[in-house]
Amino acid sequence: MSQYYDMGDQTLWNPSNEVSRLFMSQVSVYQAELGLPSGIGPMQADECQIDPLVFKEFVDALLAWHRRTSHAVMAALSEAFVATVLVLAERADTEVNWLPADFTEDAGLKDVQVPAAPVSSEAAWAAALQRKSRELGRFMAA
Repeated sequence: MSQYYDMGDQTLWNPSNEVSRLFMSQVSVYQAELGLPSGIGPMQADECQIDPLVFKEFVDALLAWHRRTSHAVMAALSEAFVATVLVLAERADTEVNWLPADFTEDAGLKDVQVPAAPVSSEAAWAAALQRKSRELGRFMAA
């Protein structure tokens, strides 16, 4: 059995039921963390629709949140979810905002661990996350 994540008539992802259930649980977690809806609708009859405008706002906020997180465990826990969302965004031709206008390299970091992990450059962070997303996308049937 599988479920469908669609944007309009386009299927972005067709995971197994178990993978979909875990992903939807994580969607709920990050919606609560960000205080924003994801645009990923409820699963009904093994299908859900993704609202492109709401989804774009969620993806941009998720990337900004992930970028500000310098705690190694929090970054590791969230990286796979962020990469999965980026695969969906790419398949939907959603232009993502890799660097918010108000971001500076030394400001906005939160949940810093002691000792703090070194903060990578914006370009290195984006490249690593894009690479992870591309790798993961190979295993995400559409």
